[in-house]
Amino acid sequence: MADRLWFLIPEFILLAGAVVCAIGGLSNVAAIRRRVGFIACGFLAAACIAVPFVYSPERVASADSLLPNLGKYVKFFVALIGILLVMSAGGLMDRKYEHAIAKGKASFNALRTSGGEFHALMLLSITGVMLICEARDLIWLFLALELVSLPTYVMVAISRWSKVAQEAAMKYFFLGAVSAALMLYGFALLYAATGTFVFTEMADVFAAQHAQGGITVFAQVGLLLAIFGLCYKIAAAPMHLYAPDVYQGASAAVTAFLAFVPKTAGVLAIILLCTLVGWEDGLPSFIETALWVVAVLTMLLGNIGALLQTSTQRMLGYSSIAHSGYMLIGVIAGPPLGIVAVLVYLVIYGATNTSAFATLASLSRDGEPVDTLEDISGLHKRSPLAATSFAVSCGSLLGIPPLFGFWGKLLLFAAGIAAGQLALVLVAAVASAISAWYYLRLIGLSLLSPTTPRSESVRV
Repeated sequence: MADRLWFLIPEFILLAGAVVCAIGGLSNVAAIRRRVGFIACGFLAAACIAVPFVYSPERVASADSLLPNLGKYVKFFVALIGILLVMSAGGLMDRKYEHAIAKGKASFNALRTSGGEFHALMLLSITGVMLICEARDLIWLFLALELVSLPTYVMVAISRWSKVAQEAAMKYFFLGAVSAALMLYGFALLYAATGTFVFTEMADVFAAQHAQGGITVFAQVGLLLAIFGLCYKIAAAPMHLYAPDVYQGASAAVTAFLAFVPKTAGVLAIILLCTLVGWEDGLPSFIETALWVVAVLTMLLGNIGALLQTSTQRMLGYSSIAHSGYMLIGVIAGPPLGIVAVLVYLVIYGATNTSAFATLASLSRDGEPVDTLEDISGLHKRSPLAATSFAVSCGSLLGIPPLFGFWGKLLLFAAGIAAGQLALVLVAAVASAISAWYYLRLIGLSLLSPTTPRSESVRV
């Protein structure tokens, strides 16, 4: 038990940070409230620093988890990208209210502020991702996934005080409840098929079933239901329909958070479930077929849907769906190359996607967030730095060499080919070619297009 608690030190740091942020946001001192974001970044940095010390080779060797080294990589980079996400949300909450207080037009009321709670929710959701790495059983895994998801429902609702944001939050919440029920039903069937919740014991039961002729029907249905429930977390088809509406309704900074943190949690959970049945001779055919179909639909529907959009956030939302399909190539390929490729791609995608949404978060027109493609037209004339940042981010998401996104896709495609998934890689290449149309359009609008009457009033 002591060894298990030792691996949770980064999570304890972030939980402490969530408490401090929540209390700091209620302070009567404006200087403390303005520094809540810095406090959150400080605790995320502390968690980053703690990870190498926590995951010493001796302790990793004695760990009893299925993937003992997973946390060492994931926790460090999730906390690191978490710092970027907090920075992109800087000044988002209570901006107008704090200005009114500073000018003496309003007095401070703790009930009207939400900056502290917002940053606390961000830290709690990131903590949930870290806890998935330490999951030893289905109960722990489910609770960690819910800790990732529940804060995001509130973040969407409070990120913009508009009817669109409230509608997005309600859709996100109710569909999230449906996916959780689907996943829980799958977990129940897995328990019925194996008689245990513990991963190591479940893996032994599945190995014995393999030796006797195959996994039972209960286990097959349970695994498929659990994986389809997790498809909601990563916005993969057919559970992707909520994503464009939610991504457009939330603020740009929160959309960046949704596009990375829940997606990372879902991918990690799918990897853990696939590890239960083993990759020694490849995934069982029913899982491989299901993931294959989901990956193809996700890549094609995501990229084709993005072609039809006039909203920048909605377009990037559809592109986020497509990237989930690319990641499933690595899951199907399996260890060692496929899983390494997925984890590397998650980090690259998280950084570049956050960069793109951070640029959108820095833009406003008449005091309101920008949304349409016309708003970013001629951005280079108002802010060459913002235009360059947005163009480089889109280029990396597309996979233009020598940007990081190119190397991430190359790793995934190489892993797929090495695993014999040539047809899937060809579909991914076609889908990536489709994505070139809207990514290059975004790059052209920001770097090459002239300003329009609408974009003239956009400010950085």
